[in-house]
Amino acid sequence: MDSCVQNLISDLQKNANNNNALKMAAYMKHHFVFFGIKTPKRRDLTKVFLKTYCPASTQEIIETAIFFWQMPQRECHYIAIELLQHHRKKFDCTIIEVYQNFTTTNSWWDSVDSICSNLLDPYFKTYPSTTESVTTAWNNSNNIWLQRNSIMFQKAFKTQTNTQLLEKFILNCAPSKEFFINKAIGWALRSFAKTNPSWVLLFVEKNKAILAPLSIKEATKRL
Repeated sequence: MDSCVQNLISDLQKNANNNNALKMAAYMKHHFVFFGIKTPKRRDLTKVFLKTYCPASTQEIIETAIFFWQMPQRECHYIAIELLQHHRKKFDCTIIEVYQNFTTTNSWWDSVDSICSNLLDPYFKTYPSTTESVTTAWNNSNNIWLQRNSIMFQKAFKTQTNTQLLEKFILNCAPSKEFFINKAIGWALRSFAKTNPSWVLLFVEKNKAILAPLSIKEATKRL
């Protein structure tokens, strides 16, 4: 194991706080265990690691990220995402397989949303030719987290938003009773409303019979 990785794990263990860990686990509905390190301190430790870590190849970066992703503590999952984000410009288009794997394992809203904002956003802007095929497969899957990210990956695209895909993906998932899908639909529309409020209002009006009340509420919150 790389010495920088060993040092980071040692620092995580030294800064563990059982009281915090119990509260964090409860907040996450006990889906994960925690070291109990609050976000500012975890980010400080990660910054030191990223400055000192000198991988020999992109494959080593990916393997290190996967190593952290397979750790039980939730803080390690955040570190894995931050590591991939830090080196994102070094990867080719095949890195989407890792992003997809991270989306479908150890899945909960916090990691999925972080992957969407910090990894998928720059990925699809760098490799736009892959966008439709990849996100369509996600949207048609039975995995709610892939569906969620197919709906939300354009949140920061503004005028570059592909409204045809946005509409198609939302309508495909609109019948869902899943909270995280209905919320994602609302958030995606609310984000695009900052760029094109008239489009969002028209879309909601046209489809209000099939959109969940939560999606409509979130979409129109600031309109």
